[in-house]
Amino acid sequence: MFDALRGTDAPGRRFPLSIGGIPDSCRYAEFIFPTQMLPESMRDEPLIQSLAVTGSIHHTARALALSPGEVADCYFRLRCLHDFTYWAATLVRIKRKGGGEDIPFVLNYPQRRLVEVFESMRTAGKPIRLVLLKARQWGGSTCTQLYMAWLQLLHAKGLNSLIIAHQGAGSDEIKDMFDRMIEAYPADMLAAPGEVLPSGAKTKSAGRSGLAMRIPARNCKVKIGSAERPDSCRGGDYNLVHLSEVGIWKKTQGKCPEDIVRSACSGVLLQPLTMIVMESTANGTGSFFHREYLAASRGESQFTSLFIPWYEIEAYRLSLTDAEKENLLHTLEAGRDSDADTSRRPSGRYLWSLYERGVTLEAIAWYLQERSKYSDQAQMAAEYPTDDVEAFAHSGARVFDRNAIENMRHHCVTPECVGRVVSDMPDGVPGCLDNVRFVADTQGGLKVWTRPAGAGGPADYLPDRFLTVVDVGGRSVKADWSVITVIDRRNMSVGGLPEIAAQWRGHCDIDLLAWNAARIAAWYENALLVIESNTMESRDRQRWVEGDQAPFILRMLREEYPNLYERAANGDEIREGRPSRLGFHTNISTKPAIISNLVKMVREELYIERDEAALDELTTYERRADGSYGAILGAHDDMLMTRAIGLFVSRYEMPLPPPVSPPRGSRIPGSLPDLPYRRHRSRPATESTLF
Repeated sequence: MFDALRGTDAPGRRFPLSIGGIPDSCRYAEFIFPTQMLPESMRDEPLIQSLAVTGSIHHTARALALSPGEVADCYFRLRCLHDFTYWAATLVRIKRKGGGEDIPFVLNYPQRRLVEVFESMRTAGKPIRLVLLKARQWGGSTCTQLYMAWLQLLHAKGLNSLIIAHQGAGSDEIKDMFDRMIEAYPADMLAAPGEVLPSGAKTKSAGRSGLAMRIPARNCKVKIGSAERPDSCRGGDYNLVHLSEVGIWKKTQGKCPEDIVRSACSGVLLQPLTMIVMESTANGTGSFFHREYLAASRGESQFTSLFIPWYEIEAYRLSLTDAEKENLLHTLEAGRDSDADTSRRPSGRYLWSLYERGVTLEAIAWYLQERSKYSDQAQMAAEYPTDDVEAFAHSGARVFDRNAIENMRHHCVTPECVGRVVSDMPDGVPGCLDNVRFVADTQGGLKVWTRPAGAGGPADYLPDRFLTVVDVGGRSVKADWSVITVIDRRNMSVGGLPEIAAQWRGHCDIDLLAWNAARIAAWYENALLVIESNTMESRDRQRWVEGDQAPFILRMLREEYPNLYERAANGDEIREGRPSRLGFHTNISTKPAIISNLVKMVREELYIERDEAALDELTTYERRADGSYGAILGAHDDMLMTRAIGLFVSRYEMPLPPPVSPPRGSRIPGSLPDLPYRRHRSRPATESTLF
C-alpha cells in the first residue's frame, strides 16, 4: 500500500533502509521512520552509506563528529532532494477539495504515474518533455506545477518557470495555489545548512501585473500567463514551462496555439533540469494538441506521451454492497454481446470491455451514473476517456470493433529485416527490373516480415502467391503518406489466412514511388501490382498530385512490368473503345465494398496483421455523419487503404495459389519476359487504352 512518508509503493526504483536512534530534537523527526524505502538515487550518498553501516543516527553522528539532530536534519533534507513524493507530503500544503484547512500534498495514483515519468527522465540526465492527455479532476496540473517548484526550490538556483493557463481565471487559480504553497513552506528550507537567507519576504513581486514573482533565496522567477493574453507569455529566460489545457486554447486572428507555444518554449535549452509539459483534456481532433500528442505517442517528437484514463482516478467510484456488485456483474454478462447504444447508456459490449480491461465494478457503476448526464458518448469520452483514441471525441461512428483490433495485435512482431529493393539499371530504362534484390538498410524503409522464395523464404515457388498494393500520397512531409504493402496468400490454398509480408511507407515523387513498387513486386515473385489510382488520375490543380504525369508514368511502368492490375471499364469507356483501365479506383461504388470486406476480415480475424501502426489506423477510422468513410482529423488511413484494397482483390479477383510447387524447370521469379501475365492484354498498350 502506498505510503508517501515511508516510501512504500512510491514512484521509481527503491531500496530499504533501517535506522534507529532518531532524536526528538530534530525538527522533522516525525517524518523519519525506523524503516523506509528510499529512491535508488540515494544509495550512493555518503550519509546514506554511513547510516546503512551503522544502522543508527546516533552512531553516524559520532562517526561524523556531528550532533544527532544535525544528522537527522541532513537526512531529511537529502531525502527531500531525491524524493519528490516525500517532499510534497512533508513540506507542501494545498487546498482541500470541498473546503476546510489546507492539507499535505499526498499524491494519488495518477499523480504518482505522472511523477514516475518525470523522474525517469530527470534521473537519466535527460530534459523533461511530456505531452499529457488526461481525464478531469485528479490534480495533474497541480502536480506538474509543484514538481517544477521542487526543481526550483531544491535542485538548482536560477531556474525560471513559466505557467500558461488557457484563460485569466485559470491563471488566478494557479497563482493562488502557488501562494498557498510558498506561504506554508519553511523559510530555512530555501537555503542550504549554514547559508544566510536574503532579508525580507520569501517572495517579491516582479512586475505590475501581479502574476510574476521572484524567490530571492533561489534567484528564480515564477511567471503565470494566459493563452488569452499571449503577449504576457513572450520574452524571458525560462527553464521550466507548463502549458495547461492546451487542447482548449482558442485560435483567433493574430494568435494561435502554435505561436504561443513557440514563443514560450523557444528559449528552453535541450539539457537536464529543463522541462516542457503540455497537458490537456482532449477537445476534438485535428487541433494543435491532438497533433502534438499523436507525434509524441508515435515517437516522432522529442516529447513523451502519457495518458491517464478515468478509471485510474479514485474519486470515480461508487460504494456498492455485495448484492449490488453481483447484480451489476450479471447485467454485464447478459449484455456482453449487445452493440445497442442509447443516448444515455453505452452498449453492453462496451461495458463488458471495461470489465475485461480490469475496471472495478465500483468504477463501472460510477461510469453508468455519470454517462446518464450526457446525450452522446462523444461528450462523455472527452471528459472521461477510457483510452487515448476515445479521448479525442469525434462526431462519427467507429467502423472497426476495438476488441477485434486488439485481438489481432498478438500477430504484430518486429520485422525480420529492413532495407530496400534495388536493381542494376536506372528507373524507366529497358531492363531496369532485371536482377532485383534486397539490400539491408535501416534507412531503406521497407519492413520485411516474410521473404519470397529464393531470398530466404520457403523454397517452393507458387504463382499468385503475392499481391502488392500501392496507396499514393504526396512528396511533401505534410502530405498524405505513400504506402506499398505486400500480402502473402500462400496459405489460402489450404484454408489458411493471408498475411502482411512487407511494407514501405514514406514521401516521394509519384514516379519514384511507382518504380519502387515495381521493384518490390518483382522481388516478391512478380506479384500482381495494384496501384490505387485516385491521386494519379486527379485533375484538381489545387492539390499537389502531379496528375498530368500519370499517363506517362503508367505507360512506362507497364512496358517494364506488365503484371499491373486493370479494372473493368464503365459503359461510356466501353463505347469509346476503352475496355479497361490501369489501377484500382476508390469511389462511392468501390469504397463501401472494400471497407465492408475489411470490417468482416477484422471482426473475424481473417487476415494476419504484422504492423501495429496499421491497427492503430483502424482505431481512428470513422463513418461520418454524411455517410462517407475516413480517418478522424489528425490521423491517417494510408496503411488501412492498402489492406482494404489488397484483401478485397485477393479475395474476389485473384485465383488461389496452387497447393503444391510447380514441377522442376517451371518458371522462376526474376524472369519477367517469359511470364504469362494474367492481366496483361496481348494488344499493344496506347495512351487511349490506359485512360
